[in-house]
Amino acid sequence: MEIKLAFSADFPPLAVIAAAEIAGISLSTDSALPPGSPPTFLFSTGLKLHGTNVLLRYLGRAASISNFFGQDAFESGQIDEWLEYAPVLSSGAEFDGACNYIDGYLLRRTFLVGHCLSIADIAIWSGLAGAGQRWESLRKSKKFPYLVRWFNSISTEYDVVLNKVTSAYVGKRVLGKPVAAKAKGKEQQLVDQQSKNANSNVNDKGKAGSRSTFEVDLPEAEVGNVRLRFAPEPSGYLHIGHSKAALLNQYFAQRYQGQVIVRFDDTNPAKESNEFVESLLKDIETLGIKYETVTYTSDYFPKLMEMAEKLISEGKAYVDDTPREQMQKERMDGIESRCRNNSPEENMKLWKEMIAGSERGLQCCVRGKLDMQDPNKSLRDPVYYRCNPIPHHRIGSKYKIYPTYDFACPFVDAIEGITHALRSSEYHDRNAQYYRIQEDMGVQKVHIYEFSRLNMVYTLLSKRKLLWFVQNGKVESWDDPRFPTVQGIVRRGLKIDALIQFILEQGASKNLNLMEWDKLWTINKKIIDPVCPRYTAVIEEGRVLLTLIDGPEKPFVRIIPKHKKYEGAGDKATTYTRQIWIDRADAESISVNEEITLMDWGNAIVKEIKKGEHGNVTELTGILHLEGSVKTTKLKLTWLPETSELVNLSLVDFDYLITKKKLEEGEDFLDVLNPCTRKETAALGDSNMRNLQRGEILQLERKGYFRCDVPYVRPSKPIVLFAIPDGRQQTGLK
Repeated sequence: MEIKLAFSADFPPLAVIAAAEIAGISLSTDSALPPGSPPTFLFSTGLKLHGTNVLLRYLGRAASISNFFGQDAFESGQIDEWLEYAPVLSSGAEFDGACNYIDGYLLRRTFLVGHCLSIADIAIWSGLAGAGQRWESLRKSKKFPYLVRWFNSISTEYDVVLNKVTSAYVGKRVLGKPVAAKAKGKEQQLVDQQSKNANSNVNDKGKAGSRSTFEVDLPEAEVGNVRLRFAPEPSGYLHIGHSKAALLNQYFAQRYQGQVIVRFDDTNPAKESNEFVESLLKDIETLGIKYETVTYTSDYFPKLMEMAEKLISEGKAYVDDTPREQMQKERMDGIESRCRNNSPEENMKLWKEMIAGSERGLQCCVRGKLDMQDPNKSLRDPVYYRCNPIPHHRIGSKYKIYPTYDFACPFVDAIEGITHALRSSEYHDRNAQYYRIQEDMGVQKVHIYEFSRLNMVYTLLSKRKLLWFVQNGKVESWDDPRFPTVQGIVRRGLKIDALIQFILEQGASKNLNLMEWDKLWTINKKIIDPVCPRYTAVIEEGRVLLTLIDGPEKPFVRIIPKHKKYEGAGDKATTYTRQIWIDRADAESISVNEEITLMDWGNAIVKEIKKGEHGNVTELTGILHLEGSVKTTKLKLTWLPETSELVNLSLVDFDYLITKKKLEEGEDFLDVLNPCTRKETAALGDSNMRNLQRGEILQLERKGYFRCDVPYVRPSKPIVLFAIPDGRQQTGLK
């Protein structure tokens, strides 16, 4: 059946033409319709369809590309929403606002709907491409990095088709070489690498075929056939370093329309617990990781034991009773163990002793027979199994032996159908061991993909070292705001979107970098500042009473916005009284007859300053000068009314746990402990703060950003607010 697309020459339906090209649906065109006419499909059967969105929906259903109109009814509904939204891009007045909305929506998404290209992407892409120079200037700027990343990705993947369409109907090539946002941020580094290596896949008829593969990014990856795993050990809480691994797994799964599973690497019962399993699942949910299923290495203990026995019987592994320290020395020196050439029968006999957990068995371990002379020491007969009589947190005392990570990981990866194992480049030397073990096992090869470990200044990421702080009472718990755990930094006031943006900025780079926390907190500030409500507080110590002679005889209340630029923050009630409290530091900076601005009220002139015997200001007297100009005053001061409605606050600030940016090899962290890492300051807050909820983020005017950790309970118990860094580097609590 032939289809003709008829439209008016003044308004070619770019989205329809592009969607048809990508879908491989042949159209003849006729631009002779009168101006203002809706685009129309004229079928050779005499039937007709009218309207851009109707035509796009038809193409979505008729296309051979899977999920072009969504994989289910819900996704189809989402696509309909985007089709209805797309025309806003043709409105000059609303173009920037629409770009801003879509940019925010694409923060953690590769496509507008689901995990593959749909007609929603084509509709929005065409709206931007059709905007010509207006979009091109924005595309070259830093303003909408997520939108630029998405636009570039689609432009690169379908460059032949889309350049053909835009050249013909926009009047110029708007694609060419992808334009990257100047700032290597907002997920840009990772996407630039992928966009650079993308190649359009074209079938024999010249139409766009299946989606491209990105061999440089993930070796031998095929779209729709990628399976990844995030495999934390349940021996601690998820920290910022683990977050990078989790988010990169999700990113590549979405990029390749694949799957992510969560697997708990629970092979060391001495360190692991159900508490850590639960906390890790909570953190994974907090990060927004979408996984297919949860598995445990312990699920495969029977199969792992069978594999160990197979390798022993084949002479590819042996049981060794060499004392641990001697074994380590022999491995370093390339000396073969005296047990290396034991017969399989003798090895099986000792293996059974290990399984029984006998006194003899406890002296033994199983080692792989690899290559004791290899320069790569990880190949010098690594340990596969050890005895450990400690009960397992999931399966109790069933086993007395447990596989090492080096043995279990390559086996379970293969058994679970993992195609690519992402791990940090610090384990690079063990990659050869991983592949050799899989080869000896005779299992499917899994590709290792490396990325750089995320290291932060003044930060310890070792679970063993973090556990020391918990066990020795140096912090409250694993969610302490001084900890780099996900729960800790969220409790400090970090938004997950900021963490995701920060981590994706690093991308899958293999370069080792020591990152500053200031950069992360700067991103966080940009997210919270536009929306968080504003309140007022005065430091309790040394606060000074300012009496306004002509102030209101009776207190009165005004309703004012909590955020002058964001209506969604709501309103607050501010009380105006004759006597008001101001901070001592502000009082000390005022001169007699100086005009000041009282924020959210107006100007006043200070007429008298009283001081104590030590020269400290104890009281101020002044008059209102509300007709005065705010622009002429040097001091803009926060204040609180002198009423019984004020609430008690405890403002808590934190510092790093150690005093050195980076520990050198072999340096003991106990030698660089920070003696002062927490400081509490008593303050008074405005009465509106009684309604704060735990976890709510706010700004105290002129004092910074805070997260409510303990809300209002009763007058005698202060509201506890944790100070949120804003990216301006400062260390040391005074």
